[in-house]
Amino acid sequence: MLAHLPAQAAAVKFQVSGAQGQPLADAVLMLEPQGAHPAVKPLEGIDVAQENRAFLPLVTVVTVGTKVQFPNRDSVRHHVYSFSEARKFELKLYVGKPEKPISFDKAGVVVLGCNIHDQMVGWIVITDTPWYGKSAANGQLSLTDVPAGNYTLRTWHAGLPPGSPGLEQPVVVGPAGQTVAVKLGVR
Repeated sequence: MLAHLPAQAAAVKFQVSGAQGQPLADAVLMLEPQGAHPAVKPLEGIDVAQENRAFLPLVTVVTVGTKVQFPNRDSVRHHVYSFSEARKFELKLYVGKPEKPISFDKAGVVVLGCNIHDQMVGWIVITDTPWYGKSAANGQLSLTDVPAGNYTLRTWHAGLPPGSPGLEQPVVVGPAGQTVAVKLGVR
């Protein structure tokens, strides 16, 4: 039995590299179509855990409207917060799992911190496009079911200088798909 894909949908593969040409992990790529695109659906079951005094995963990508749980798997208390414009919140000292998840209703980047453990930092990237992903350790990412058309590729990576915009470039997706090389100024 064959799965039915949208008319002229294709796979778009990306190879993401850093400033020295090395494969770049945890780069967030979003394809934004010219004109209207389908509304995104909130994701379910998303956790950003605190484990070994670190946020896991380090970078999380969600769609607008997604609720995220912040379970504390450490034996010490954490005080998770964000002062980011996309979502300000605070989960005061706690262990285990907070009673309610945090909802992310605005596209943007949220920097996570712990008020007790200053070395703890993590990121949540909230997108309003259905074609997005995060590069693997080998710098590769594949987006499937992308309709043919004109897009703007927008990127983000934690290694870019604060306040620096990520790369933006036009991408034309044909019915056969394609491979796109993406080079970010990250060392």
